[in-house]
Amino acid sequence: MIEVKNITKEFKKKIDQKKTISFLADDNISFEALDGEIVGILGPNGAGKTTLLRMIAGIMEPTKGEVIIDGMNHNKDSIEIRKNIAFLTGNTKLYKDISPYELLYMFGEYYGIPKKKLVKRIKEIIDKFDMKSFQHQKIDTLSTGQYQRTGICRCLVHDPKYYILDEPTSGLDVISSKVIIDFVKEAKSLGKTILYSTHYMEEAENICDKIVMINKGKVITVGTPDEIKEKTKTTNLRDSFFALVGGNHE
Repeated sequence: MIEVKNITKEFKKKIDQKKTISFLADDNISFEALDGEIVGILGPNGAGKTTLLRMIAGIMEPTKGEVIIDGMNHNKDSIEIRKNIAFLTGNTKLYKDISPYELLYMFGEYYGIPKKKLVKRIKEIIDKFDMKSFQHQKIDTLSTGQYQRTGICRCLVHDPKYYILDEPTSGLDVISSKVIIDFVKEAKSLGKTILYSTHYMEEAENICDKIVMINKGKVITVGTPDEIKEKTKTTNLRDSFFALVGGNHE
């Protein structure tokens, strides 16, 4: 289980040579992600989703609060936690002069997976993500969808328990998006826990067990898609969001 407890992230921005201002990218955020649960982190661009996921993954330290994963925290158990986490963000850059196969093999060695097991694991991943046609192609020559699939597969080699996916389908075509969404559904069926950040409300409504809606760094509601729609007297999560922030989408 992932427990996010009152985490806040403060940044400082220099206005000029004399003046610096502070702002909160995330402000007192709390929620839980249970085993075998897909939790959608929803909000518009700039809401604080990526900063939140980086703190959960241990890449960034909260200014306040803490993240507990299976009773462990990043301050004391960072290495053990990272063995069980896959983190994907759109900002992740891949080595452009090697192939997807070589990338997966390199990461498998990094995690200490025995050679025979690693070769089998890579074959399973390539088959699952329909990567046979470009597995030996240089990463620099891949399409956006192929690149995104390669990035996700890099995270899967060590078969982690937790997947932290930041906008995994952003900018992808329908086919590439479906491959990723089908993978997320399958991972859930295997008991994995997935944090799934997106600004595509319809996508989240389709796959998520629980929704954490964020706006301007604050949680505005937590609940199942049906609970949120019932609470806001709406028929879809997009309208629910606008109802909660007092906005208008027309």
